[in-house]
Amino acid sequence: MSQSTTQANTARIMTAAAMALALGTALTIAAVPDVAQAADMEKCYGVSLQGKNDCAAGAGTSCAGTSTSDYQGDAWSLVPEGTCEQTASPTSPTGFGQLEAFEEVKG
Repeated sequence: MSQSTTQANTARIMTAAAMALALGTALTIAAVPDVAQAADMEKCYGVSLQGKNDCAAGAGTSCAGTSTSDYQGDAWSLVPEGTCEQTASPTSPTGFGQLEAFEEVKG
């Protein structure tokens, strides 16, 4: 292989690596919630529908979108601050969302 061919291959590999790094960075930035938005929000357990939770769906789950049932007590969604405990949750002991995970009441 000539030196110019080796240099061209090296340049292609470096370009591909730079593109992969840029894509990975863009995806990471997109996955981080807006800090200003999160400041006015709170975690509310027991209010999300199946597969619609933002995170914390119990052991063995990867997080967001992993709740297996509606109003799951160990799955939370972000809601506007101050509204969680006013949001209906038929599985909650109080009938409303909770600021901490809870054991569901079966009806």
